[in-house]
Amino acid sequence: MAGKAALFLVVGFSLIFLAIGKNFGGLSTRAVDNLSDYYTETVAHDIAVTGANMAANRIFKDPTWTAGYDKVSYQNGKMNVEIDVIDAFKNIRQIVSTGSFNGLTNTVTVTLQPSKFSKFAYYSINEGSSIYWITSDTVWGPFHTQDYLRVSGNPCFWGKATTKRNVVKNPSSSKPRFFGGFEKGVDLPLPTDGLTPIENAADAGGHKFTGQDTVYLTFVSDSIKIKYSYSGAVSTVLAADFAPNGVIFAKDAVVRLKGTVKGQYSVAASGTSPKGRIYLDDNIVYETDPRVDPTSEDILGIIAKNEIYVTDNAANNSSIDIHGSIYSESKGFGAENYSTRPVSGSINLLGGIVQNTRQAVGTFSGSTINHGFAKRYRYDDRLMFSSPPMYPGTGAFEIVSWLE
Repeated sequence: MAGKAALFLVVGFSLIFLAIGKNFGGLSTRAVDNLSDYYTETVAHDIAVTGANMAANRIFKDPTWTAGYDKVSYQNGKMNVEIDVIDAFKNIRQIVSTGSFNGLTNTVTVTLQPSKFSKFAYYSINEGSSIYWITSDTVWGPFHTQDYLRVSGNPCFWGKATTKRNVVKNPSSSKPRFFGGFEKGVDLPLPTDGLTPIENAADAGGHKFTGQDTVYLTFVSDSIKIKYSYSGAVSTVLAADFAPNGVIFAKDAVVRLKGTVKGQYSVAASGTSPKGRIYLDDNIVYETDPRVDPTSEDILGIIAKNEIYVTDNAANNSSIDIHGSIYSESKGFGAENYSTRPVSGSINLLGGIVQNTRQAVGTFSGSTINHGFAKRYRYDDRLMFSSPPMYPGTGAFEIVSWLE
């Protein structure tokens, strides 16, 4: 009896181990299959990513390139890349890169848009040899200058700071704080004809003023009041009908601007000085402040060939609020009569400043203002991803989405 029990025990264990062995064999087979599938998927994905990177690099070097790649052999697979213009007006491109390997495909989709100068909280060509960023100064977004970055004390730069030249410290113990990183040797010049595409857009679906020395524009929510002299007759138009694409251009004229903006607009002035200037006669603000409501879609470009001035008038003697990205291609942004006007409170800017040459907004003795304004500049974070209509571009593209 004991012998039979032992025999049953041996047979039982044998069957158990046989079943376990079969399962282990199946697991091994599935593991090999899974590894093979994973390898195939990984290679197909790598081919697609490589194609997307190659195409993006070509576009960065040559913004006109749209040829793509057709059945290029790579890693024993094939690479296909198509370049599509998905928004001709905004010149938005999409790269669709497909990698194929051993019968499997993988796709990477990349969207690029023209890089705009409006992304900068502050940009300049010439800083001036005697103007320094000091301890009380804070720049909240991207910063670039083609000049030396002169610092005295411990100014703060929260976005990435770049310069074509270098940092000059006076005194040498100064410690600028680059919370977003710092890079020197970056060459990013302003265009010399950045207003030409804006004029073309005004002709093609915006509004262009011609034959006027001065154009007064007052935004009133979704309307605009227009006149051509201080005491001239005023006409009121619906902004969306007046400039459907949001571009308003004054050719060979001065623009005097104020009001409350609803929607997306760029106001530009061209001409040889003293024309091609924009004067801010009073507050120019958004109807919906993005600091209060982050869903605000109001955005403004204030674009001039020459100076952009805060007007020396009674309305601006007790501060001025400015919402928008300021662009002065040949001159800069400053306060009219900065050295003789009364102490005028603060320039409260929400947006950014892009200018050729840094201008003054007041005079100071130590921390005391003698004339003009104190600066209260705050970056509009939306400008990292959105720009006013036809705002001048850097000539390059930047990636805004990468989908795998």
